[in-house]
Formats: sequence, structure tokens, C-alpha cells
Amino acid sequence: MVLADRRQVLAGAGALLVATVLPLPGRARAATAGASVFEPNAFVRIDAEGLVTVIIKAVEFGQGAATGLATLVAEELDADWDRVRLEFAPNDNTRYANQRMGTMAVGGSTTMASAWMQMRKAGATARMLLVTAAARRWGVPVSAVRTDAGILRSGRHEAPYGAFAEAAALLAAPEDVPLKSPGQFRLIGKVAPRPDSAPKSDGSAVFAMDVRHEGLVHAVMAHPLAFGATVARLDDTAALAVPGVRKVARAGSGVAVYADSFVAALRGRTALDVAWDMAAAETRSSHELEAEALRLAELPGHAVVETAPFPVHLPPGSRIVEASFVLPYLAHAPMETLNATLKVTGDRLDVWAGSQFQVLEPAAMAAELGIAEDKVLLHQCYAGGSFGRRATPGREFGHEAGKVCAAWGGPEPVKFVWTREDDLTGGFYRPMMVHKVRAAIAEDGTILGWDHRMAGQSIVAGTPFEAGAKKRGYDQMMVEGANETGYRMGAHRLGVSEMASRIPVNWWRSVGASHTGFVIEAMVDRLLGAVGIDLVAGRIALLEDERARAVVRRVAGIADWQRARPEGRALGIAYVKSFGTHVAQVAEVSRGEDGLPRVHKVWCAVDCGLPINPDNIRAQVEGGIGFALGHALHAEIVLGEGGQVMQRNFDDYPSLRMGGMPDVEVAIIASDADPTGIGEPPVPPLAPAVASAWRRLTGQAIERLPFSRAIREARA
Repeated sequence: MVLADRRQVLAGAGALLVATVLPLPGRARAATAGASVFEPNAFVRIDAEGLVTVIIKAVEFGQGAATGLATLVAEELDADWDRVRLEFAPNDNTRYANQRMGTMAVGGSTTMASAWMQMRKAGATARMLLVTAAARRWGVPVSAVRTDAGILRSGRHEAPYGAFAEAAALLAAPEDVPLKSPGQFRLIGKVAPRPDSAPKSDGSAVFAMDVRHEGLVHAVMAHPLAFGATVARLDDTAALAVPGVRKVARAGSGVAVYADSFVAALRGRTALDVAWDMAAAETRSSHELEAEALRLAELPGHAVVETAPFPVHLPPGSRIVEASFVLPYLAHAPMETLNATLKVTGDRLDVWAGSQFQVLEPAAMAAELGIAEDKVLLHQCYAGGSFGRRATPGREFGHEAGKVCAAWGGPEPVKFVWTREDDLTGGFYRPMMVHKVRAAIAEDGTILGWDHRMAGQSIVAGTPFEAGAKKRGYDQMMVEGANETGYRMGAHRLGVSEMASRIPVNWWRSVGASHTGFVIEAMVDRLLGAVGIDLVAGRIALLEDERARAVVRRVAGIADWQRARPEGRALGIAYVKSFGTHVAQVAEVSRGEDGLPRVHKVWCAVDCGLPINPDNIRAQVEGGIGFALGHALHAEIVLGEGGQVMQRNFDDYPSLRMGGMPDVEVAIIASDADPTGIGEPPVPPLAPAVASAWRRLTGQAIERLPFSRAIREARA
């Protein structure tokens, strides 16, 4: 990562400012209120009233990252949690880069893991400077000053933090600061209310979609009917006649419509007469693409794992299971669709967005406008979900927004919005993946051989991320979870083949584990079932890591695995490790009136290292289970004739409704290991746990998702 410039600070009157782990001498600066600014770094601000503002370097799209980061700072600062406020950081890699990604970004469930020490040190440094300032004024040793909930105390002396902001600003930050031991934590590991709950409830939280400016121009884009098509002919006469429409212009591969209102822009777009050049378009249907992927999966592919040849001679009682799995294209479908407001003033660009790549995306916009990267300022907003949608490797939305703003050409701010239909028909998607597995198991439950071939599109092919992700000759994100399963696999071979297509694909919540987790667990389940071994005991015997075995034992315990269930119900289990986090789930399933699995309850055991905020962990598990279940039951993106996407909105790409949400019970494993991710790991085990229960209930092994298609095709 790029080291922070220790002399870059946040501006603010009458405040105490602290940021990264790098110390530097504090200095006083005149402020309008007569106080001083303490500016060794950039993560903490304390005003004269003792209000603590934590500068949040991550986008907050519902995953609770802002609360987690603030908790780390407030813990070591000994802040009063009721007086902690959040503020989003501007785009600045020198101060706010994700230390695991090398740029200011959120992804891979890395936010808390990467900031675990950084944010704690920022809080501890601020506390030490306040303590030192108080000790000097009171004439006592530093060791005699105690802190608690925003108050400094020593003997008969007592004062709030705000009283020492100016004095602390004159001190040099220490080279190193002690951090608390877990036994001293008062916020970490406890249930702390989210500071963003109230503003989100009363409507004062500003999402990108809420942004309004005087003279705002609304813009939408008419995209090609098939991926890769371009404009062949445009007649904008009818569109320009729509009241409120101000301009129509080609922008990138589509046509932008500008209007005084969003509704007028949509009406203008509907009135466009556009003919598309399909010469370079992807016109294959899902059926044709699936056939190609199945053909590729017959090939050995690029060898990812190769320990020994599949055994020729098997001991008596052994069984071989073979299966082909098809996992469909999936949309992310966040509640707030992509949007941004751009305003050009001379050589400066201001951007209001809920950006997940807070430096890369605004830079893409600036490049399209011919504006220097250091002249663009991101005003980060709350974002209404992502699941990977806001983090495209090629920064496509950023480039398109820049093109749309450039094509407008005026001084007015431009608000560019994708509709739900734009999002579902225009990409990006979780790739369709095909897996073919042949595995052998001994009578005692030992896996003897595992031959695994998979095929699909690479997310990073043709993007700036390709070189880093393909250092070994293949896209490592395609195979994650299949290359290191956590199980003793015997003679293990994994091969991967890459399919070329113009369909835009992207990271989707849990990335590779979203498909490899299903395949691995479905096969382990069927192997154990083939030799009559209990699905819990068999997994525990096969798993190599004690933390993995522990979550399986724990989830089986809270689900009371051995207890008989009512007639017409069955339990299923799955375990997946992703992003460093161990998750096991048990699902209780019956056959619903529609013939699909009806999931009554899901038990989940999770080991994500030391739990920073247990309430947020539970929320992420519950949300991940609902997200995964809705997609597993119903969701798929289907390309019809000519390569056109068939789904357009939630009526034909349904999310899980509240009536379908199961009860969820979560057990968080106590741990002193460093925190790992929690936003994505609850997703992969859900579908295979439901498939496990469905197989035990009905005898049908699910080899295709969603369940609705697999069950319908089995009946045909």
C-alpha cells in the first residue's frame, strides 16, 4: 500500500483531528472559534463540546462497516458511544486506502480485517495525547490520568475531552501507543447501537439518490439491446419533443437523454428511435452459452490442483458419485440502483455518489471529462446496497457517468441514474458456472478421489485487475473455495477452463464461493449419503481444521441434529469457509404448496475471529441467509433469442419476501483470533444446506440452481 502523507489533514475549526497509525508532531492552527486544530492524522475529530466524529474510509451500504470502524476508534479512545458521530472520508489514497487492497475501496470482506489495528491505533493515539495534555495541566504523572466515556480524571480533577483539544494540538504524537487487551474492551465484543440507525430512520441520512442541486439536469441512458452492440442510427425528433427534455446525445455505446426531471428523461428515452449495430454483439442465448460451458467442462482445463491420479482400483464397499452442476447468471439487484451527480466547475469535478471504489471511480469520471485526477472531489454518500454491483473491475459506471456529463457540456450539475430495468438488463452479473465432478468415497467415509472440472467466464478478463488475479495462469477468483475445500480429498485434481463472452460479469456476494461452495457441499453430502454415514459426523471426520470442525459441531448442537423432526420435514447441513471465516448452517425444510423447498428455520454457527460487534454479525448473517435463499429458490438471469436479457424488474427477478424468510438462530464462536470478514461468508452455505435437506426429504439431488428450475425440469 501507499504510505500515508503524514502532513495531510482534514480541515475543521475547533477540533482535535487524528488519523492513521503514522505519528507526527501535532501543531496548533488558528480557528474561527478561537480554538485550535489538532492534526497529526485523519480519522478522529473531537470538538470543544466533546463530540467525537470518526472519519469513515469505507462506503456504508448497509453492511455496518461504519459502525465497526467507529467502534475500533471509540474503544481505544475511551469515547462515550452516545457522543460518537460518523463522517465519510473524501477520495484520498494517501490517507484512506484499504490496507489489503492498496487503494481506497471496499471488497472481499476486508474492511474490518484490514483496519483492525489501524483504527485502534488512531483512537489510542488520540487518547494518549489528551491524557498527556491533562497530566501536564494538572501536574500529575500520565499514569495517574484515567479515561472513561469521554471524561479525563485524576484525583480531584475531572474534565471532558473537549476541554483539552487545544492543548493536545500542541503535543507531538507518540511513536507507539499501548493498545487494550481483550479483557479491557468495553465496546468491542459488545452490542453497540449503530450511529447511522437514527438518520436512516428519520430520513436525514443522505443517499446518492437523495442529492439535489439548483439547476440539476437529469440524465438516463438508452443501452444496446444486446451486449456489445453499438448505435447504428439515431432519430431523436420525438424524444426532443417530450416536454422537459433538453438534449439527446450519443455517449459511449448508448444514447443519453437529458431533461428537467427524471420522469421527463425516461419519457424522452422511450420516444427515441434507435437502430443498433449487432455486428460485435453477444447474441447467444443462455441455452447456447450453457452448452459451450458444458463442452469446456469436459476438458481437463488449466490444472489448479493435482495431487495424484484418480484411483483405478477401489476397496470393496466404495462408491463413486458423478454430477454436473449448472449455476446461472445472477444479478446483484441492490435496492438503490447506480447513480451519481457530477458538477464541473472550471478544471474541478465534484461527485456525489455511494462509491465502492472511492478513488478509482471518480478518477474514471474525471478522465472522461479531461480533468486531472487530483482535481476531483468525492462527496461520499450512503449507498443502498451493493453485493458487488458498485465495484466493477473496469469502473464501467464511472466511465459512463463521465461520458454522460461530458456530452451534456454545460455548467449545470448532471444527475445520472440507472433504472431497475437498466440494472437487470444491462449487467453486471455473477458469471454462469458449470462444474463436473467425479468423486469416490470409501465405506468408512474417507474420500479416495476427487476429479473436478469447471468452466465459466473470468470476472477480471480484460480489466486492470487481470494481471494480479491471473498470476498463476488462471483467474484465482473463479476457483476459490474449490482449490482449498477444507476437506481431506484423497487424489485431488481441479481444472478450470475460461469461456469467452461479451456478457459483463462481476464480483457477486461471496464471489467464487457462491458457486464452488454449493458444488463442494452438495458432493460431500451425496458421498456421505451414498455410504450411509451421518452428514455431521462424516464432515467432522473429513475436515482438517479444528475451527471448521468446531462450527459444524456447534451448529449441529444448536439445531439438535439428532432429534427426530415432524413428518414432512428434514434437516440439511453445509459448511463453507470464505474470506477467512468459518460458517456452518443447518436448514429445516419441508415441501411448500408451490412444490419448492419451504425453509422454516436456519441455524448458523460462525467463527469470524474476535467479534467486534455481535449484533452486526447477527444482522449480516440474517441478511446473508435471506439474500442467498431468495436467489437459490428463484433467481436467474436468462438470455433469450439474440442475447437479450429476459428479466426486467422484481416481478420476474424476485427477491425473497418477508413471508419466505425463515427463523434464524446464530451462534458466534468466541475467539481471540484477529477479525475476518462477515459480509459475504453467510451466503455460500445456505443453498447447499437447503439442497441437503431437500435430498433427505424427497430423494432428489439438486444439480442446478435455482431450485424452481431444477424441480420444474425434474418433473418434465
